[in-house]
Amino acid sequence: MKFEILTIFPDFFRGPLDYGMVRRAREAGLIEIAIHDLRAFAHDRHRTVDDRPFGGGEGMVLKPEPIFECLDWMAVAARSERLQSGARETVILLSPQGRLFSQSVAQELVSRERVMLICGRYEAVDERVSEYLADREISVGDFVLSGGELGAAIIVDTVSRLVPGALGNSASAQQESFTAHAGEAQPRCENEPPSSTCGSGGLLDYPHYTRPAEFRGMTVPRVLVSGNHDEIRRWRRRKALEKTLANRPDLLDGTRLSKEDRTLLAEIEASEERR
Repeated sequence: MKFEILTIFPDFFRGPLDYGMVRRAREAGLIEIAIHDLRAFAHDRHRTVDDRPFGGGEGMVLKPEPIFECLDWMAVAARSERLQSGARETVILLSPQGRLFSQSVAQELVSRERVMLICGRYEAVDERVSEYLADREISVGDFVLSGGELGAAIIVDTVSRLVPGALGNSASAQQESFTAHAGEAQPRCENEPPSSTCGSGGLLDYPHYTRPAEFRGMTVPRVLVSGNHDEIRRWRRRKALEKTLANRPDLLDGTRLSKEDRTLLAEIEASEERR
């Protein structure tokens, strides 16, 4: 798949997208990333990309011309045409007013062949970009950044790891926090038996430990070295439920819980009440 990023700071992306999994995916030809400098589509002597808003107000607003012209140069179909043809491409405006980015949004975007990310900047972007050009607005959190570049890098990283072959272990993405599996109360791993690890099913991830088994007086939980895979699975599920209940109880509302999950939750809540 191909990511195309529209920005006034193209050099920003020389660091974040040149390391780790994203770099390996690029080198393997699994993803392609193109950076487009919006100033190249500003035709005045100063390459102006922003202006003061009509009606007054503080700050500067990104002008529509460079953004529209850049997408014209990229031969991107009009939004109405994209919707009518079911084209596997989408134009996204990074904006604090957008829909909150999540793992489910990432799972939707990975099915696209081409994802174009417009990095908002300054106070805002001319509303005509959102109204007539972008398919949607996306925000990476309930906070305000100085621009959409960090958000674009987050989206590229999150979506890229879902591309088949991008991760060394294909099951890794299934086992991570926030990964939901439609129709499954507690998803099982592909390689069974035994199933000592499993998908998160929308919960936070369970704790992880590695060698040494004892470090500065801190020991790995005994169950993890017991060799009893069913007990390991149950322990991990309980810990995932504990962490989710403590840190993100809102996630439990959107997670299909098995009978065993509900029993574990009842045990956890009873234990909390006794404290």
